Parts: sequence; C-alpha cells; structure tokens
Amino acid sequence: MRLQPNSGLSGRTNECHPNLPLWAWAASKQLRIRARHFCASAVPRDVWVETTNQAVLTAAVEAGCSRALFKEDTLHLAQSWQQLATFQALSLQQDGSILDQQENKVGRLLKLSCKADLQKAEAAAKDDGFLLMDASDWKIIPAENLVAAFQSGAGKLMGVAGCAADARVMLEALETGTAGVLLRTQDPLQVKQLAAYIAQREAEGAPAFTYDVATVTRVSPVGMCDRVCVDLCSLLQPGEGMLVGSFARALFLVHSECMESQYINSRPFRVNAGAVHAYVQAPNGKTAYLSELKSGAEVLVADAAGRAKTAVVGRCKIETRPMMLVEAETADGTRHSTLLQNAETVRLIGPGSSSSSSSSSSSSSSSRSSSSSSSSSASPSAPGGSSEAGTRSAGSQQSWQAVSVSELQPGQKVYLLLQEAARHTGISIQERINEK
Repeated sequence: MRLQPNSGLSGRTNECHPNLPLWAWAASKQLRIRARHFCASAVPRDVWVETTNQAVLTAAVEAGCSRALFKEDTLHLAQSWQQLATFQALSLQQDGSILDQQENKVGRLLKLSCKADLQKAEAAAKDDGFLLMDASDWKIIPAENLVAAFQSGAGKLMGVAGCAADARVMLEALETGTAGVLLRTQDPLQVKQLAAYIAQREAEGAPAFTYDVATVTRVSPVGMCDRVCVDLCSLLQPGEGMLVGSFARALFLVHSECMESQYINSRPFRVNAGAVHAYVQAPNGKTAYLSELKSGAEVLVADAAGRAKTAVVGRCKIETRPMMLVEAETADGTRHSTLLQNAETVRLIGPGSSSSSSSSSSSSSSSRSSSSSSSSSASPSAPGGSSEAGTRSAGSQQSWQAVSVSELQPGQKVYLLLQEAARHTGISIQERINEK
C-alpha cells in the first residue's frame, strides 16, 4: 500500500496542521534533544512511535514527535490520523526495510537475538540511514556494543523500546546513547514519561552562555526608526529575554514584557527587540536579522543565568517608533551598541545593584554568568516600576535586574554575550572584520 503524500508533511514539523492547536507543536518539542550554542557534542535524539492507539499518536505529536512507524496492515491508520495532525508516516516492510511516503528507503529494522545478528548490525554502521535494533529480550549488551560501533559510522542507531524505562536505557548506553528510540506502545502515559525524562535531561545538560558585564557609556535618542516586536509562542518568565545587538560580536539581553506596569498589561510572550537591522541569536550558534524573522522561525531565549532554550516566533510587528542608542563598554575598552525603543516596557538585563556596586568599568568582565545549574527567580516589582530584580543563584546570591531604557543611565551595568563578529548567512566564520 502506497501512502498518499500529505501536502503539509515534512520531517521537521515547523508548521501546524489547521486542526492541531499551535501550542501542541510549539510547547518546546520535548521529544527531541536539540543541539545548543557552544556545545558541539550535543546531538539531536529522534523519537519515533509505533502504535495502533490514536491517543498515543496524539500524545507524541503534542510532545513534538514528527515520525510514526506503521506495519503494512496498519497503514490505513496513518491515512486517517494525518487528517488530525501533521507527522511523517513511515512504513515497515516484511524484509525489515523502512520506507517514507515516497517509498524511499530511510533505514531498516533488525531483530537481534544472537551474536550473529549483533555482528550484522555492527557491519551496518557504515551504511547511511537509520538502523532500528529490536532486542526485546537482550537490551543492555547489544545497545552498548552497537553504540560503540556506530560512533564512527555513517549510520544512525536507534533502539526499539516498549516503555519509557527501556527507552532511557537506550539513550544512556555508554553515556553517548543511541541516536534515538522507537517507542512501541499502546499507552499514552509512556510517551509522556519519556517526554518528561528527555526534557529533564535537556535542562540538566544544557550549557550556559557566559556573559560579560559591560558599563553603559551612552544613552541618547536618535529619532524615529523601524523597530521589531517579536511575539513568541512561549510564555517567558522574569529574567528571560532575547539576545539582540547592532553587531553580532556583542548581543544585549533584552527582557520580555512579562512585568506588570501601570501603563500597559504584561505581555509575557513579547520581546520589543529593537531596530530592524539588529542581529538576534538563533539556535545552533547562528544569528538572524530582526527584519528576517517571521511566523514559524526559531530564536533563542536566554535568562540571566545564561541558560538558553529555543522558542518559536508567532508573529513580528514592525512599526515606526522613537528609538534610543545604547552604548556599553567592556573591560578591553571596546564599545558595543544596540538601538531600542524609548519605552518604559523595554528593559535590559544586568547584574543587580548588590553585585554591580562592587565592580567598576575597568574590571567589568570579572563578573560573569554562573553555570547552567543556577536558577532564576524574581521578586515582584512595584506597580509602575521600571526595573525588576531577581536572584540568579540561591547559593551565590548573585542578583540580576532589568532596567528600563527610559531610566538607563551611563555607569550602569548590563550583560553582553560576546562572540565571533564575522558572519555569513548567520553562520560564524573566521574572517577579519571591523564594524563600528
């Protein structure tokens, strides 16, 4: 049976089926451990599902799973379920081959029950595509052996698991783990448990950005400019924002509009990010121009501790507004800048008054962000207040604050993310460049 192509289908589900709520896809794509900036060893982990229970498929799609495997006698379910959600249906043939909807071979499933089967699987490491190892009664030994074999091969090893606990064994084999798992279950709870485990693993293993502390040297109006408001499909917490700057070499941490104000209701999904020319940090170490962002794009959201996560753009609003030029100087004497709207709701994040009072411009880089294990919390601001304060680490009591651009003064401290300046289509390259 040949599957009919789905016009909205892609292996990377960055669009939602009209009948699937936006939050179902955008709620963090938990079933994929995503590579993060400054972490070359982070490897994406795919999770596929095999089931005849629609509730399992629904739970998987809502958690971000983009592929489901069907045997030839259950392909009719794929046709029906694709009317409800967007996912990639793969078919398992009698010889173990796995085909996509265009009948291209993307991998194969191999049952392991003896040493000879294990040797066949190890030999397949040099082949492109996915190898799904099905070792129903023989889990830990083949998983470890095959993970070692596939580390230097072209193929991608996936384990077959009947529950979240077995999937965890596969993902943790030899610490590196398999490239992913096929979860074969009729229980939606197993999908949710696996999603929770992967989300926890991602949070614990995610590296943190290291910020420099820069001293504000200039805050001045520059007139009317086109600025970009970025509305995300995620609710941001106090201390979180986007990394934006006029130069890719130095990005300011611009706070979201999650704080209450006497002038306007909070918008915890919004970041008033700056002028259209500015760079914004994107996933995988890339940058994008604010003017390029549109619905469905991905950006990085970072907090005061340097922890980052991917967020989906719901919409962008470009409007003409009065703007302010903000310049800040790092310890090496280099000045960096960004342009932000002159509004009480636009804030920059920096160290709190307790930690910044002991530092000076000449030693601004001596205070850098804490490790990814530190947590972010905030105390409520006074109604109509223009700054928000919080604690980045309960152990070190290093605080942060978000200061409104309308009250920002020379001498105050802000966080900067310093990185390579040269970019080509958003990708960092080694090239001599002088921007000012």
